[in-house]
Amino acid sequence: MTEKRAALSLFWRTFFLLALLLGGGIFAWVQTLRALESEPRVVLAAQQIASLVNLSREGLRYADRINRVALVKAMKASEAIRVSPREPGDKWEPFEEDRFTRKVGGEIRSRLGPDTIVARSVNGVAGLWVGFTIENDPWWLQAEAARIHPLTRDTWVVWVGIAILATVIGSVAIARAINRPLRDLSFAASRIRGGEYDSRLDENTLTSEIREVNMGFNRMARELAKVEEDRAVMLAGISHDLRTPLARLRLEAEMSVSDEEARRNMASDIDQLDAIIDKFMDYARPGETHLRPVHLSQLIDKEASAFRDPSEIQITSKVAIDLAVMADDIELGRVFQNLFENARRYGRTVDTGIAIVTVSYVRSGPWVIVSVRDRGPGVAAEKLSQLTTPFFRGDAARTAATGAGLGLAIVEKAMQRMGGQVEVANAPDGGLMLHIRLKRSPT
Repeated sequence: MTEKRAALSLFWRTFFLLALLLGGGIFAWVQTLRALESEPRVVLAAQQIASLVNLSREGLRYADRINRVALVKAMKASEAIRVSPREPGDKWEPFEEDRFTRKVGGEIRSRLGPDTIVARSVNGVAGLWVGFTIENDPWWLQAEAARIHPLTRDTWVVWVGIAILATVIGSVAIARAINRPLRDLSFAASRIRGGEYDSRLDENTLTSEIREVNMGFNRMARELAKVEEDRAVMLAGISHDLRTPLARLRLEAEMSVSDEEARRNMASDIDQLDAIIDKFMDYARPGETHLRPVHLSQLIDKEASAFRDPSEIQITSKVAIDLAVMADDIELGRVFQNLFENARRYGRTVDTGIAIVTVSYVRSGPWVIVSVRDRGPGVAAEKLSQLTTPFFRGDAARTAATGAGLGLAIVEKAMQRMGGQVEVANAPDGGLMLHIRLKRSPT
């Protein structure tokens, strides 16, 4: 059992690959910047704190007790720092709590001495506290903790978010630019598939590979347009060039052949040749269609009325009168004409020799599935997929091969022109079933 894989368009595949590449680059740069930013910030923070401590120590050392109080107040007002005596009962918490703060603490001690205390709170008051001594007197210096903290998480989130947003926008722009020529090529190819050969791609684009592809595509479109024009001229002449000799043969047979049975056989052969020409013309007909709402029941009744002989075929339609589909009425009429003719030739029951045909339908969302079933012998399961191949006949059909082998091929081609589908299957209790899928009319 094969696994189903999710299909991505070329645009989204290109977008995700670019986004992954740029996102990985952003992540690598963020890690690099964090590593490069950490060491200088540690040194700078330690220098700042050590300088504050040294300045405070020198200032307090050379000031008398009266001036010390004034100096402490001045430092607090101008530098947002506070110097206070350290009491034996002070409770403090170590400053080092992560990799960055451990580096800062180590750097401060290397500059001020190993007996320096670095704390993040003293007696419940948060801050950056540095314990030092002046002539054996212990002091605290309190500074703002923000002086030595690295970039905050919020700052990283903001800048990384901006980088990711820029990555997404850039990926969309790049993917759109890369895929625009392929989108134009796909659109032009779909127009040619629909029979419009006037699509032209830009042959002056700067990308050499795209320019060569566009030039080759335009050349192919011109050749296809010429082939289509030649085919139209050929089809216009086939009817006259072939049917005129057939008409003369019919007239000569009627006038010169005296044997009744021989004349009837010759007339039957001429009719068969004429019908084969019609099949070839139908199969080679240009693919332009005009879809519009078609009342399905009326069209089926019209095509069924052409098969008047009840000893050969009996057609029963169970299609609702108000059911309408989006189709080309001429093409759809040709579809049912070929289906009924196929049933008349190859779908006759063994006991009565009459083709019993039933037409039914079901609605499936925006689609209508019409089933045409006969009660004949059916077709071998391994040959069902080949029934719509031009000129293929099943074993049951070869014994009475009076057609061109194009009936179901014409049906499949006409359904493709109208945006529908055809499926062939054997009925569970005998007979052949053909399901044609058509779009429901909105009205």
